[in-house]
Amino acid sequence: MVSEDEEQGSSPESDSPPPPPSPSPSQRPLLLNPAYAQCKSVIHDELRSFRVFLQWCALDHSTRAGRAASYAAFVALALLVPAAVSLSLRADAALSRDSASAITFNRVAQAPATGLAVISFATLAAFFRRLGGLRKLLFLDGALRDDTAFVRRGYARELDRAFRTLAALLLPSLCVEAAHKAVFFFCTVRVEPPAAVFPFATPLLLPWRAVALVATVASWVYRTGVFLLVCVLFCLTCELQILRFEGIYGMFDVESRPAAAEIFAEHRRIRTQLLATSHRYRVFIICCLVTITVSQLGALLVALSSRDAKSFSNTGDLLVGSAVQLSGFFMCLLGAARITHRAQRMVSIASQWHMSMESSMHHGKSSSPATTSASDDVDASSHVSGSSTTAVSQAEAGAPCSYRSRQALVTYLRHNGGGITLFGFTLDRGLLHTIFVFEMTLVLWILSKVVVL
Repeated sequence: MVSEDEEQGSSPESDSPPPPPSPSPSQRPLLLNPAYAQCKSVIHDELRSFRVFLQWCALDHSTRAGRAASYAAFVALALLVPAAVSLSLRADAALSRDSASAITFNRVAQAPATGLAVISFATLAAFFRRLGGLRKLLFLDGALRDDTAFVRRGYARELDRAFRTLAALLLPSLCVEAAHKAVFFFCTVRVEPPAAVFPFATPLLLPWRAVALVATVASWVYRTGVFLLVCVLFCLTCELQILRFEGIYGMFDVESRPAAAEIFAEHRRIRTQLLATSHRYRVFIICCLVTITVSQLGALLVALSSRDAKSFSNTGDLLVGSAVQLSGFFMCLLGAARITHRAQRMVSIASQWHMSMESSMHHGKSSSPATTSASDDVDASSHVSGSSTTAVSQAEAGAPCSYRSRQALVTYLRHNGGGITLFGFTLDRGLLHTIFVFEMTLVLWILSKVVVL
């Protein structure tokens, strides 16, 4: 009779060789290592939509040829085309009684659009020259690997939402702008290229109205797209920091008893990236604020001083341009204010956490001595109480977050609670209220001057 051991030894499973050991994380290929999943993306590119947009708008600075094409497109679409079209416009009372005022409004609207395009293109060129690409600009290269899965998933959603926001701002405005330009060039003004620029051109050689329409719409898409792209990139960077603050809020949990050193290290990393973001975008925000303020006040002054009737054909440029500029700029201001108030909220949460930890420790200290029965003698009860008190004191001494470390963390957060700053001024709701009051004062001053005159 064959024993059970012999049967097991003769089974096919025992004859098969043992499975090979799984490779260690250090021996895995880099493409299969989870640590590099967010650093190098081969199959799924999180920034594919942005890269396609950069290529279509001739803003790809990854190669030398792309950089040369980008500068050439900027000079042609942002500077030469608006200047050539403005010089080619002629008033024609036979087409429209408001032809002269339409040309004036068009030139007033073209100046701020070109100025914001110059500021935005210079900002993007500086980013690509110093940082090398979008990944370092958006903190996707290396920095995102230290975050939790919650932050990475949320940032992936914000990337898709940011491109949809860019399309939602650009496409409706493009439709309105194209309709206005069609009415403007074919029903309001006459287009005659200046002889100094086109000495060989005559009105019968080419359909100059159609050429001016296509060139103007292409120039408007380029200038507006560059400006909105920088605004969306800034808001996307702010959303990443908001997700990180929401992640650090979860670290203030009394049950988990986190170490103050871990919270301090995480907040310091976020604080470093906030300072980098402030230094990168402060010139852009201030220049946009000055440009938009001057352009809006100038447009208001020109519109109030003109006695012609206001209609879509002559003031459509001011309407579309103002809507796009204010939408992009206020999107930047609101994003900066949100991240600033998330940073300031950290002090309140840390103070509540400090108080909860301290009260829980005092509650544990008061209830830690074991209650003994009345039949126990005095020596035994004192021995139990002394041993319990010693255990509590040892637990406090070995606790990951002591009173001094928590108090030091709260003090640090109280003095480092700022978010996005502009040369030392924190961009929060108080600064937004100041900007609003300043703009309203200038508007009222211009209205008073116009009414008096």
